[in-house]
Amino acid sequence: MPEKLEPKYIAIEGVIGAGKTTLAMMLGKRLDARIILEEFDDNPFLERFYENSDRYAFQTQMSFLTNRYKQQQQLRNLDLFHEFLVSDYIFDKDKIFAYLNLQDDELRLYETIVNFMDRTITQPDLVVYLQSTPERLVRNIHKRNREIERAMQESYIRDLHDAYNYFFFRYKKTPLLIINTADLDFVNDAHDFQLVCDLIFKKAHTGTEYFNPEKSEKKIA
Repeated sequence: MPEKLEPKYIAIEGVIGAGKTTLAMMLGKRLDARIILEEFDDNPFLERFYENSDRYAFQTQMSFLTNRYKQQQQLRNLDLFHEFLVSDYIFDKDKIFAYLNLQDDELRLYETIVNFMDRTITQPDLVVYLQSTPERLVRNIHKRNREIERAMQESYIRDLHDAYNYFFFRYKKTPLLIINTADLDFVNDAHDFQLVCDLIFKKAHTGTEYFNPEKSEKKIA
C-alpha cells in the first residue's frame, strides 16, 4: 500500500471575514510551520478603495499584485527550519478581485502582467477554501471592527462571496478542500478546530473535495 502523503504547503482561502488568517496562524502553530500572511497594511490605497471603489480599484489591485508577487518569490528559497508552510492566501486569488473591480482596459493590462508573473509561482500542495455565508461574513467583520473595514458595503461582501464561489468551484490548479464553515467555530471550539485538522491530514488529497458538517458527509468531485 502506498504511503500517505501529507501536504507540506497548505494555503487557506476565503472571503474577508471567513477566518482564513486566524486558521492559518492556528494551524501554523500546531505544525510549527513557517507562516506566510498577506500584507494588507502595506497597501496605501485600500482604505480609499473601500470609500470609493471606482476611483481606486486599479491602484489597489496593482499594489496587492506586486506585493503578493514579491512575497511569493520568497517561497522559492529553501527553509531548513520548518517542515510545513502555511499561507492565508494563494496568488491566484488576486484574479477574483481584478475581475470583480477592474474596467475592461484596466483588466487587459492586468492580465498581461499577471500571466507573466504566474509562471514563477510555487503552487500549494493543498488549498483549503473556507466557504461561509454573506450573513456570517458580515457579522464577523462587524465583530472584529477594524477601522479600515468600516466603510465596506454589505453588497460588496455579497459580490465577493459569489465571486469566490464561482472561482473555487472551477478551480483545478491544485488539490482543493472546500469546508462549509457557516456552522463551525474553529477559533473557540477545540472540537471544530480538530475537525478541520483531521480533514486536512486524514488522507492524501486529489481533485476537489467538499465537506459539509451539517450533513456530516464529504462529497468528492
